[in-house]
Amino acid sequence: MSNAPVIAAVDGSEHSLRALEWARKEAVRHDCGLLVAHVLPDHAQLYAGRRASLHDASEPAEFADPVRDWVRSLLGADGPGLPEGVTYEALEGSVPEALRVIGSRARMLVMGSRGRGGFASLLLGSSSRAVASTAACPVVVVPHAERGAADAEAGAEAGAEAGAGAGADDDAEQSAGRVVVGLHAAETPDDVLTFAFTEAAVRGTTVQVVSAYAIPPSPSLVIDSPFAVIPPEGLADEGDGVPAEREMLRSQTERLAPLRERFPDVPVEQAAVPGDPAGRLVIASRAAALVVVGRHHPRRTAMSLAIGSVAHAVLHHAHGPVAVVPTLKDDV
Repeated sequence: MSNAPVIAAVDGSEHSLRALEWARKEAVRHDCGLLVAHVLPDHAQLYAGRRASLHDASEPAEFADPVRDWVRSLLGADGPGLPEGVTYEALEGSVPEALRVIGSRARMLVMGSRGRGGFASLLLGSSSRAVASTAACPVVVVPHAERGAADAEAGAEAGAEAGAGAGADDDAEQSAGRVVVGLHAAETPDDVLTFAFTEAAVRGTTVQVVSAYAIPPSPSLVIDSPFAVIPPEGLADEGDGVPAEREMLRSQTERLAPLRERFPDVPVEQAAVPGDPAGRLVIASRAAALVVVGRHHPRRTAMSLAIGSVAHAVLHHAHGPVAVVPTLKDDV
């Protein structure tokens, strides 16, 4: 897919404007085309169907599409066309299905976290969730302004917390540009890691690989308090750290070896941290340019969710853009 475009899904909302801006920069980074896609509203689709069925030549050939004019003005187009390398398509059908179809030929599909029809309190719109769950290409969801990254101080603190125990000494400026990827060494598909390393390469930045491990409950406290846990230092072996952390870092190193060889110029930070994987990735998102997650467990069954619990939680709560990457084995 070296010639595949970046697709920006727009609807004229402020949320899709942020997605369009992000997608345009991404197309420049990858030196590829930008395709701006707009799924026509129901009344426009009904008009097109009515005109086609009646063969009424007195009616205008096309329904006015104000979003197309909006896109032209935003991109600074001269004349009636669009800037070089940018194309526009008006789509028909339901939003998730139309975008799923057009996404089959995309490098990635970028969209806002909410559209025009969402409630202001929703963190993630139904269309964004549906597309991220079914598209054949990576889907990047750009959050609305209220969920933007915190100030530099908060970002630096988050980066330090996410990288605890993994040499996270970078300053705030460096950490703010990294690509964060969630890794379960035994389960995360190669496609997810390749996407993360590729994104770091085109940005000239670091990949931070985050894995989380559960802290087992203390046997002495299970009867009285089933939710009590012992601190990480309680698991230490001869004072050299937490065995679970050391084993996870070892597994990470083995899994990342082919990626390091393929992308020798991409710096890598490894972080093995206690706690919930989604929560750790949300924390790391405060100091990240992009968070990358796999779409679902590779051994899902017919009754399982189309999108995994970690990806679902990160999409709902991350403070910056999130890329949900499918695998070649997906049923799409």
